[in-house]
Amino acid sequence: MSKADAYSAYIKDKAKQLGFLACGISRARFLEEEAPRLEAWLKKDYHGSMQWMENHFDKRLDPTKLVPGAKSVVSLLLNYFPEDKQQHEDSPKISKYAYGKDYHRVMKNKLHTLMQHIQEDIGEVNGRAFVDSGPVMERAWAAQSGLGWVGKHSLLLSQKTGSFYFIGELIIDLELTPDEPTSDHCGTCTKCMDACPTDAIPRPYEVDSNRCISHLTIEYKDAIPDFFRDKMENWAFGCDICQDVCPWNRFSKPHDETAFSPHPDLLGMTKSDWHEITEDVFREIFRHSAVKRTKYSGLKRNLDFLKSH
Repeated sequence: MSKADAYSAYIKDKAKQLGFLACGISRARFLEEEAPRLEAWLKKDYHGSMQWMENHFDKRLDPTKLVPGAKSVVSLLLNYFPEDKQQHEDSPKISKYAYGKDYHRVMKNKLHTLMQHIQEDIGEVNGRAFVDSGPVMERAWAAQSGLGWVGKHSLLLSQKTGSFYFIGELIIDLELTPDEPTSDHCGTCTKCMDACPTDAIPRPYEVDSNRCISHLTIEYKDAIPDFFRDKMENWAFGCDICQDVCPWNRFSKPHDETAFSPHPDLLGMTKSDWHEITEDVFREIFRHSAVKRTKYSGLKRNLDFLKSH
């Protein structure tokens, strides 16, 4: 077994011990095939109000510009599929990824722990950890490393576990054995496209953020346009529609990450609990959640919009 093989096996074993769902490796290189896609997507203005997507174009495609001397990209998945869902059908809904503690912190801690193990047991290895936190094309790297394929809804899909997981990376200057990409298994299915109430997936593998409910309820800071008045399907923060209808998600299994357990009051909140939520209750229930990103005022804006239609 070569050193690269041994190191790769070690990292995958440690990742499993730390509770990651899967770990895959790719060679750090310029993502030549992604460059025209990203450029075309930006030209169509499909990034909506996420102006930062225009920045660091080269870094987004070349990990060696983020970590000098980078040789490998280690992609990791962390399951967040919940055991229980919100109990009241008529209540405003939040995306399942926001039920528990903010994933940025939870996953970053695990990545840093993995990096410490690598440095302690392998030697002087330099690199950086990323969780949705830098100009990294995480889905492209995860697909390169064989963890799944990018589905028609633009999210990473796996035959074994669907799509309800977070993606993070370690970009490191250690030579590892890269994994082989997997093939696309969407076939002729268009369930995600057909189910989207705002037509945010105009073409397969392409999402128009301007129409995406997740973008409108989280990233978009102005008043939600009246066009979406009867199209939100009760989503107050994020949206899981395209994932919920995906046939591959019948293989999703509940996570066992205690940090992602919801606040005891969250899942039982009724329609009136949501619409009458005070800032104090918001702070208590979402103290550690990703919902904090939208702030109380942002969540109220979304709830008022839902109430008024």
